[in-house]
Amino acid sequence: MDMEYFEKWVLKEFNINLSAYKPNQLHRRINSLMSRVGVGSIDEYIDLLKKDASQRQKFLDFITINVSEFFRNPEIFEEIKVKLSSDLLKSGNSLKIWSAACSIGAEPYSVAIYLNELSPSGNHKIIATDIDNTIIERAKNGEYVDSEVKNVKNEYLDKYFTKKDDKYIISSKIKRWVTFKKHDLILDNYESNFDLIICRNVVIYFNQDIKDKIYKKFSESLKTGGLLFVGATESIYNYREYGFEKASTFIYRKL
Repeated sequence: MDMEYFEKWVLKEFNINLSAYKPNQLHRRINSLMSRVGVGSIDEYIDLLKKDASQRQKFLDFITINVSEFFRNPEIFEEIKVKLSSDLLKSGNSLKIWSAACSIGAEPYSVAIYLNELSPSGNHKIIATDIDNTIIERAKNGEYVDSEVKNVKNEYLDKYFTKKDDKYIISSKIKRWVTFKKHDLILDNYESNFDLIICRNVVIYFNQDIKDKIYKKFSESLKTGGLLFVGATESIYNYREYGFEKASTFIYRKL
């Protein structure tokens, strides 16, 4: 009952639907967070979140899983470069790409680097969205630490980043490709006519009903022949139900 009350409070306070998450994982995460901050009950934790802005942000960061890095799983991410070159760019059209649940912006900026390498004069559009306004502001800022750029090739580091003290700052040349917006995958409407949607390591945390709705909406948002790129721990076993075929292990093509 306590967790049910907490979920209702979070929906009202933050407009985040915790009932969409797998309950066992969610409750473990919340109990772990409560333990870290030294509170013993849901009521105490709600009081803390009401009073302390920094704890509210820690909760949002923890619950919305803001973990990311450039070219995450490099050997898999390289497949996107191949698909951009062999499939999506061959028509000569301008591409519309969505990086959903983009966190700190490393993912859409990684795609922008590929686009700048493959089609620098193209009028392509990358929309990057996340549920967390604070993390979106950080993404717009475009400053990263060593661990977040560890997969970036040296040639890309030299070409697209400026080192300042212990930070790597993404170049304005890459920033221009990306537009950041707040978006909730569960509650908000989706745009359409995408050539590529990237949503990695997020949907795994949701229950099956929510997964079904999200994959269906992704399919509806893609052009025919458009691609959906998912995370290295995800497989869509019933992909045909959403109108997809497999383009590679973690990439699905809309039929």
